[in-house]
Parts: sequence; C-alpha cells; structure tokens
Amino acid sequence: MQFTARRFDNGTPVEVETDRNRVVHVRPIAEPAGGDTLPWVAPGFVDVQVNGYAGQEFSSPDLTPDKVATIIRKHFEFGVTGICPTLTTQSFAVMQHGMRQIALACEQSADVAAAMVGIHQEGPYFAEEDGPRGAHPLEHVRAPDWDEFQRLQAAAGGRIKILTMSVHFANAPEFIARVTASGVVVAVGHTGATGEQIRAAVDAGAQLSTHLGNGAHRMLRRHPNYIWDQLAEDRLVASLIVDGHHLPPEVVKSMVRAKTPSRVILVSDVSGWAGMPPGRYASMGGEIDILADGRLCIAGQDQLLAGASAPIGVSVANVMRFAGVDLATAVDMAAMGPARLIGARCGGLRPGDPADFVLFRLAGEALNVVATMAQGEWRFGMQ
Repeated sequence: MQFTARRFDNGTPVEVETDRNRVVHVRPIAEPAGGDTLPWVAPGFVDVQVNGYAGQEFSSPDLTPDKVATIIRKHFEFGVTGICPTLTTQSFAVMQHGMRQIALACEQSADVAAAMVGIHQEGPYFAEEDGPRGAHPLEHVRAPDWDEFQRLQAAAGGRIKILTMSVHFANAPEFIARVTASGVVVAVGHTGATGEQIRAAVDAGAQLSTHLGNGAHRMLRRHPNYIWDQLAEDRLVASLIVDGHHLPPEVVKSMVRAKTPSRVILVSDVSGWAGMPPGRYASMGGEIDILADGRLCIAGQDQLLAGASAPIGVSVANVMRFAGVDLATAVDMAAMGPARLIGARCGGLRPGDPADFVLFRLAGEALNVVATMAQGEWRFGMQ
C-alpha cells in the first residue's frame, strides 16, 4: 500500500509504502506542481484518557463489547490509533463490569485489541472535597484498596495501564509502590494533597499528573499549592486538556514552558456525552449540561466542567497556538509521548515502524483529519 503526504517533522513530501502492518519505505518525492495539495502525515495519536462517546460511558452497567468496539472505532475518525478507555469513579460492580466488557471486546476483535493500548482507571481513590473531586460522585469515592485494585485488574485481563488517584491518603505511598511494581503507571489527580504528600507519592513511583490544573479547588492559596508542587516536580509528566475550555491559553503556555514539552502529553478527556447535541443528559455521575459552545458541565453549574467534547486533534492545533510549539512538538505530545509513558506501540516514519498514521490538514486554527491508517489498514478515509 502506498500514499503520498508531507512529513510532520520536517515538511518533506514523501511516498510512504507499507506492507501489512509495517512501514517498508519512506521516499522523498518532488514538490507537487500547482500548489501544496499534500496532507500532513504523522504517527497516529495515542489518547490515554477517553471516557466514552455519543451517549455511552465506559463506566456504565449497560456497557457491552459491541459498544466498546463502536467507541474505539469512532476514534479512528479523530486520528487516534491508540486509545485508553477510561473508567471513572463508580461502585465496584460497575467498574468491574466495565473492565470485563473491554477485555471481552479485545478478545473478540483484533482491530479493537490492537487499538486498545491499555485501560485508564481514573478513581475511585479520590479526595472527598468539592473541587478536587470534580464530577466524580461522592458516594463512590473511597480509600486505596490493593485487593480491590487486583480484582479490577483481573477483570481487565491485566490491561489496566494507568491509575489516577489522590495521594493524600495515609497509605498512598505504600499503595503506589505496589501498583507501580505491578507495571501500572500511577498518576496524581483529583487531589488536594500537600507538597510533602506529592513528593512522597513520586518517591514511591508516581509518574504522571492527570489533567494538571483541573480537578482542583475553584479558589486556591496563592502559594504553595498542589498545582505549583506538581508543576515543579521534574519527575512528573503532566497531561493537559487543551480544548480551549479546561485551561486558558496563558496557563497552557506557562505549564508547557515550565514542564518543557518533553514532560507534557495531551489528552482529550472526551466524555461519554461528547458528540451529542446541546442539552441536559443523565450521566452515571449525575446530570450534565452540554452548552452551545461545546462545554460539558455539571448540570446548572456552567463553570464546573464534567469532561470534554473535543477530540485530541483540537488540543494539537491549540497547543501550537497557545504555547508557541511547532507541529513536530505538538505531535510528540499527542502520539509518541503518551506511547512512551505506558510502553505502547506508536506509528513512525522509519522502515519497520508500525503502520499507524493520521493524515490531516491544518486550516486556520483547525486540524482536520483526512484519513487514519491503523495496523496497516485504512480505518477512516482513503477507502
């Protein structure tokens, strides 16, 4: 299979040849005559925080393998070739059910299994306080429990790759050390922890800050506070939601410059209600409003976000404008960086690399996906 495009990293027009699921050759070609008509080609995006789509949450008692497959395949339209279905705070029964259905979907479909690079368990080990808890239901937040986590991991068939938790609990360092030793990335999130507690968590093995700057009190002490503490901790990678709603452009620019691009990854945090028209919806975490500008909020509280509606390509385009990074750096934040974090496969433009690509055009402030190749097959566009 062959296609022509312009490399994301240096702008060179190339012909890419693949065989089955690997890159065979990437050959430079002449500039096209009559103007620039080539799309950009980059490794497919790896989105490690996706809560669902189009009215279906992964943390739901009605989740089925078919619904899992539908959500994952829908994300090919967004240039995503690696995805972490994200299960948020719920009862043990609901979370266990979600893990089992995702595992079954992988067992039943090879393309789903290849795209599903891990499960992100976001909760239920969170702070009870309003603000840090975010939209996670109070009745289901609880302290870290190693036996419970093992049971969820067993239900997932060992597929949990990220655990986001608050690190304010007394047993957090011991728990984090055990989870990390089992091969799972521990992320700090939805927390009101002190600087000492954050340092203890990182010493124990925590590697990531989940959607830094969100899942926080609306009013914070100027300094010190847990956002500054995580921002200054060089051992923590920061995931950011750069959809234009979760963080102001100035905050994105400051965080990227403080962490440096090599320690920032982009996530969509797409809600199970993303893709739905404006209105009020009944979520597992409570009612939410989708506003006309695309924000998803806790019902009746338009300043309290409850996930995102924009796919990760929006964050790629925005981070270039907000933080002044180039296309190659933005793609690294959305593809190679997340893959490195969890040890997942990622596409590339060298012989032997996985044939996982997104082809797109940049038009003004937008990134428009033209086609997506995953495991060497066109999954969107170029049919």
